[in-house]
Amino acid sequence: MAENLMLFAPEFALVLTGLAVLMLGLFLPTGAKKILGYLASIGIIVALLLTVSSLGTDATAFNDTLSVDALSQFFKVVFLVVALLVSIASIKYTEGNSHTEEFYALSIFATIGMMFVASANDIMVLFVAFELASLATYALAGFEKKNPKSLEAALKYFIIGSLSAALMLFGISFVYGLTGTTSIPGIAANITVLASSPMGLVSVVLLLAGFCFKIALVPFHMWAPDTYQGAPSVVSALLAAGSKKMGIVAAFKVFIVALIALQAEWQIAFAILAVVTMTYGNVVALSQTSVKRMLAYSSLAQAGYISMAFVVLTPMALGGGILYALSHGFMKAGAFIVTAAVAYMVLSENKDAEDPDHIDNFKGLGTRMPITALSMTVFVFALAGIPLTAGYMSKFVLFSSTIQSGFAWLAVIAIINSAISLYYYAKIVKYMYFLPTDGEKISEPFPYVVALVIAVLGVFAIGFWPEPFIYWAMEAAKVLIPGGM
Repeated sequence: MAENLMLFAPEFALVLTGLAVLMLGLFLPTGAKKILGYLASIGIIVALLLTVSSLGTDATAFNDTLSVDALSQFFKVVFLVVALLVSIASIKYTEGNSHTEEFYALSIFATIGMMFVASANDIMVLFVAFELASLATYALAGFEKKNPKSLEAALKYFIIGSLSAALMLFGISFVYGLTGTTSIPGIAANITVLASSPMGLVSVVLLLAGFCFKIALVPFHMWAPDTYQGAPSVVSALLAAGSKKMGIVAAFKVFIVALIALQAEWQIAFAILAVVTMTYGNVVALSQTSVKRMLAYSSLAQAGYISMAFVVLTPMALGGGILYALSHGFMKAGAFIVTAAVAYMVLSENKDAEDPDHIDNFKGLGTRMPITALSMTVFVFALAGIPLTAGYMSKFVLFSSTIQSGFAWLAVIAIINSAISLYYYAKIVKYMYFLPTDGEKISEPFPYVVALVIAVLGVFAIGFWPEPFIYWAMEAAKVLIPGGM
């Protein structure tokens, strides 16, 4: 039992941190609650160090319902990195807020849920962990209770999230009814029963719909743009860079491990969804004037790219998709934190400003907030796939493996979409550096700067020194396909 508990030391470290933040916040005056942000960040760093120190572990626990392996550890690092960036940036966002402890506690417990999804070896454990993370993020999306857009974001996210959970649970019930087990390896061992029954196809459709809602693949994406725009920017960072990756690792486990014998049924669906999602996301992003909404549609396109791994299904392609998850965590979280910094600038000058994320507010940002503007330039060019960045390396591995596997048409569509995305990414850079502004240079909040610098370093670390990250991602892919395909 003690050994089982030690396997999940990072999660227990976060549980203790979340409880400490929540309890301490009850006794602190509002002006002193800034310390909670530092406490939360330290707790996340401890959990991250514990996770990194346990790399190479391969074990199961609690009657094989949870596993600790290369795949789970990789995604735990992704979730913890995103949580750390959000936690640091939120030190400024929550300044003077009487509900600071609730914000950090919800963020931490959402991260715990994501981490248990990464370790889930049983579909019911996976579902419960999914809901732990989801319930916390529903509340976070509506954290600004006096902001109608934030409330709208939370309501839409809650309704669509509840629908996706119902579909997923319905699909799980069919799988259990046919196979007699909820164990992911057990389902794979009894897959012939599922494959021979018409209800097997129904369960695939229901599970596909449920996971596509979580990953935000078209046409199951309708909640994402409104939620990302209306939620606080730091929460949007957690949703786009963290919560979406939770859906991806869960889908990896369910479809590639448990339902691999039904590959013919869901592979073509993912091919269509990937093409439609990346194209729709990039095309609609072209016309957006809200930077957060633009990033939301960009996030749809990125999900389309990662979904290519479900189509190609080689260790290299899966490794590319897994590496893309880490790269996207740095890029997208950083980009949303930039919008939080810009919102701070706009609201500090006019507290009644209605659209602080409007692209006009980015005019002259290179002069007004040079570190923030430079960071945004790095993030958007990385998202577009410019060389020597994490985005380029991830796309190179994923797209090249797609071509090598005979899916050149899919890679060509993805490359064309990357070229399209460069237009709206470059548009942001144009506004920041080539359009004038009437505002004066302001002091950039230190927490935002620290979070942005960490994210930029992550983007360049993967871009300049990709070998260890690619190797790590490939090791994670081997968990999904031990013998290769």
